[in-house]
Amino acid sequence: MNIALAASPAFTTSSHAADHASAVTANELKSAMRNLSGGVSVITAGVGDDRTGATVTSATALSVDPPTMIVNINRTSSTWPVIERYRHFCVNILASEQQHVAERFAGFGGLKGAARYDGAHWRTLVSGASVLHGALAAIDCEVEEVIERHSHAIILGRVLAITSGAGEPVLYHGGRYGSFQP
Repeated sequence: MNIALAASPAFTTSSHAADHASAVTANELKSAMRNLSGGVSVITAGVGDDRTGATVTSATALSVDPPTMIVNINRTSSTWPVIERYRHFCVNILASEQQHVAERFAGFGGLKGAARYDGAHWRTLVSGASVLHGALAAIDCEVEEVIERHSHAIILGRVLAITSGAGEPVLYHGGRYGSFQP
């Protein structure tokens, strides 16, 4: 079997030397990554008044056999110690009409902890982490492994349960939330 590859467009390079990666600032990387559109998920962890969560675009499946998710959480966030303590999390993939939930869990309005859960309907599956009613999917996980690297914890989660719905997703691009228009 022969596979033909299309010609790749020319790459642009930064003025920073490759061996001086520390010369690249956090803001430069954030700005570059805003060019990558991504699905929006809310990661939930904890129980009762000791629950919190974060809005991310970094949740993805690591493996389907065994079913395993990977999530990156900033270690200075309020979400990281709760995941570390409870050893569980849920990836709630948001539907387009749930943009307000993304904003709450991103900290808009200064909301923190359990206050982020107000204004939406939640339940639990196996792990005890909160599952958002109406999410396109909710993937309930127990922490299998954590890799602490630089500013973030790379969290591998063994999938315990899944719920799926239908609809259009919330997307994030260019520092803004939006929806997919086919």
